[in-house]
Amino acid sequence: METVILAVVIAVVVLAALGGLLVGTRRKKPLPPPPPKAPDITAPPAEPHIGEEAETPREEPRRTIEEVDLPGGPAPVAVEEPPAAVEAPEIEIPEPTAGRLVRLRARLSRSQNALGKGLLTLLSREHLDDETWEEIEDTLLTADVGVQPTQELVESLRERVKVLGTRTPQELRGLLREELLKVVGTDFDRTVKTEPEDRKPGIVMVVGVNGTGKTTTTGKLARVLVADGRTVVLGAADTFRAAAADQLQTWGERVGAYTVRGPEAGDPASVAFDAVKEGKEMGVDVVLIDTAGRLHTKTGLMDELGKVKRVVEKHAPLDEVLLVLDATTGQNGLVQARVFAEVVDITGIVLTKLDGTAKGGIVVAVQRELGVPVKLVGLGEGADDLAPFEPEAFVDALIGD
Repeated sequence: METVILAVVIAVVVLAALGGLLVGTRRKKPLPPPPPKAPDITAPPAEPHIGEEAETPREEPRRTIEEVDLPGGPAPVAVEEPPAAVEAPEIEIPEPTAGRLVRLRARLSRSQNALGKGLLTLLSREHLDDETWEEIEDTLLTADVGVQPTQELVESLRERVKVLGTRTPQELRGLLREELLKVVGTDFDRTVKTEPEDRKPGIVMVVGVNGTGKTTTTGKLARVLVADGRTVVLGAADTFRAAAADQLQTWGERVGAYTVRGPEAGDPASVAFDAVKEGKEMGVDVVLIDTAGRLHTKTGLMDELGKVKRVVEKHAPLDEVLLVLDATTGQNGLVQARVFAEVVDITGIVLTKLDGTAKGGIVVAVQRELGVPVKLVGLGEGADDLAPFEPEAFVDALIGD
């Protein structure tokens, strides 16, 4: 028994001694060397000692002080350049209006020659029977001359051809020219009234339905007036179409005309009133007022157009109320003309898109309908394609050379 206990004690002592040796061995294991110390890159380079020659400086591009980051200093502040001044639009000098329709005659005749040539071909037939005269009548009606003027023209032509007897092409052309001039009318006063004798400015209101080119026509009319030496203020009283005021102002800036405008969907009568007031204060020659394109079926809108007219006339009477009609609409244009004439006293007609239709007879029909003259015609998309209407040049374009 004692022998067993002694053996156990010896075993414990031996195990303890072995454990101590292992622990000591682990503690005495050398540690790995520390990593090398990184050089101080912020330290300044060593100064050369006395007697040492300095290194020859290297050629390096010089930097401005704004490009150098000073240690510890504030970041350089970028200096903002002032915004470039907005240049005023260049003022254009419009083409003179004298004889403008004559210069545009070729453009007009391209679309209108069908009428003149058709009539001359029919009149040149050897035998002018009733069927031929019916064809002549149909040609005139197709060109939108209107029923009453067509009957008058055909009757007069029949009488004169019967008296003339023999008919050379030159005689027929002269005969047709005279009769067309009669129905177009040479005794109308076609000047646009912009210079009242007793006051300034002249006041012109432009009316018409949507899509006839009314705002564009107002801008082109400003060019016509400037070309004739007048000063102009534009009133953007079409407040219901968002782009109308911007469009009109652009037209005005091109010729140096000032534009009076109001808030979108504002009161058109208020804008028109302010435009005339501004025109008086500035001492300009003419105020042009562009009104909203009224649908002639909307009674309320037509009443509002009458209100614009009444408010403007608190300053002075209107000198012109110009109705803009699209020549391509034909008889529909006459319906529009009647309704507008009931609301405001139309004093003149502007026919746009006359170069795009062979129905130049609308000139005759609308004058007969309203009893007022066509004063201006639009012959294209160009800025100077609005021309004073000249009956002789128009008829010459109808019948060609």
